[in-house]
Amino acid sequence: MTFLESGLEPNVLRAIEELGFVTPTPIQAKTIPHLLSSDQDIVALAQTGTGKTAAFGLPIIHLVHTELKTVQALILCPTRELCIQIASDMANFSKYVPGLDIVSVYGGAPIGPQIKSIKSGAQIVVGTPGRTLDLINRGVLKVDIIQWVVFDEADEMLNMGFKEDLDEILKTTPPEKQTLLFSATMPAEISRIAKKYMTDALEFSVGKKNAGAENVIHEYYMVHARDRYSALKRIADMNPKIYGIVFCRTRQETKDVADHLINDGYNADALHGDLSQPQRDLVMNKFRQGHLHMLVATDVAARGLDVNDLTHVINYNLPDDPEVYVHRSGRTGRAGKNGVSVSIIHTREKGKIKQIERILNKQMEHKMVPGGRAICEKQLFNLVDTVENITVDDQQIDKYLPVVYKKLEWLSREDLIKRFLSVEFNRFLEYYKNAPDLNAGVKEERSEGGKSERRRGKSAKGGKRGNSNMSRLFLNVGSIDKLNPAKLIGMINDFTQVRNIEIGEIDIKKKYAFFEVDSSYESTIIKSFGRHSLKGRKLNVEVAQKIR
Repeated sequence: MTFLESGLEPNVLRAIEELGFVTPTPIQAKTIPHLLSSDQDIVALAQTGTGKTAAFGLPIIHLVHTELKTVQALILCPTRELCIQIASDMANFSKYVPGLDIVSVYGGAPIGPQIKSIKSGAQIVVGTPGRTLDLINRGVLKVDIIQWVVFDEADEMLNMGFKEDLDEILKTTPPEKQTLLFSATMPAEISRIAKKYMTDALEFSVGKKNAGAENVIHEYYMVHARDRYSALKRIADMNPKIYGIVFCRTRQETKDVADHLINDGYNADALHGDLSQPQRDLVMNKFRQGHLHMLVATDVAARGLDVNDLTHVINYNLPDDPEVYVHRSGRTGRAGKNGVSVSIIHTREKGKIKQIERILNKQMEHKMVPGGRAICEKQLFNLVDTVENITVDDQQIDKYLPVVYKKLEWLSREDLIKRFLSVEFNRFLEYYKNAPDLNAGVKEERSEGGKSERRRGKSAKGGKRGNSNMSRLFLNVGSIDKLNPAKLIGMINDFTQVRNIEIGEIDIKKKYAFFEVDSSYESTIIKSFGRHSLKGRKLNVEVAQKIR
């Protein structure tokens, strides 16, 4: 199906044809015909960047009654930036539809102009939950007769704590409306909203639930913690055309990494919670326009930042929650293009890699941090390619050439090329002249069977561990399920009915845990845990890695 065959009205087709729309994306191909012909609620699962705005926006623009100067569609999204972008996209789609008004409402901006725009007769309102609820409570935004409610990036809105606002907004809407829920993942809270506020919802899914984009390559580099920034520099230098987001854990780390990159000559900046809204807008506009090659951000600060054509997403630190990794990696490899998700890990994070691989259902490639020689070669040939493909403006440059020729006539062709390359290239040669090997864990991986690292721990009886071979196991519940070390040891005792299993390090995260046990009890523990549940969740234990 093409857009010309979709049934959309001519004024809409004219606008999207100018935007280069020819063939619908998979999620558009599923949702647009349904919305044009049915009022059944839908849950649409698709990664960010797959054309979801057009998937719900085009049919709503087609169906809205422009002669009625009342709000007929409410589109909710998690952030100011995404709100502005959706409203802008909708305005572009409806460029040739007379009488259609679209208003965006969000916090951090004066409410007066937004009230005035709604009262002037807008038919479509795009808003963040907080500001939308404020306008409803003021009696300005009347949603008791709306026909459509759209949740865009619903999982992100729940992650950001908008659950109560969404509940309050939905209570004021008519039961006969059509509800459209768009999300990248399907957590339990999304299912709750669907069951409570939607009627016989039809589910459309593009790709697997909670899975990463198919055209993203996943790589990781293993270094010691002290070498993390040096590894980031090398990754950037090995990719001269990089255009990506570097994710950090904290706002302070974000500032530090961005400052280091700027001081080292990279086009980079930071996005974090300490920035004022004007500062944030300035940074984001520079990044969108390509004036910044790397944006260093926390997950919270980057929410709602929707930028096309990113080549890389770099995890300066892996997130604790593997689903956050999926969200991060989904920011590259969009609209049929390829992207790379890079993680810089230390030697004790192999277990996290295994868990992410299970969610992605694909392997992450262990890459070696490049050495100085490889980086210098890459930069050299990138410079040569740039020179070869540069556009020369003869009219502007011709008047300077006689002086330049005279100045450089004593140089041979070979000397001229060498000096020209050295102008840009010398700093790489100098920096990487004695560059050390940053790769960690390689020797440890190759020396399996050698002397084991001494570890401290307790057995299931509470005694000290011996030196037997150990296995590191993954358990699919964590602190959110009220799991703690004492409870885990008790579960091992109770489930296996064995009281002398040696237990090493226990590492409990929010949604999962790792623990070390005597390898000879590995299969016993896996089988025994598989027969039990905790807080309604069926327990699953898998081998993360062997420890010798």
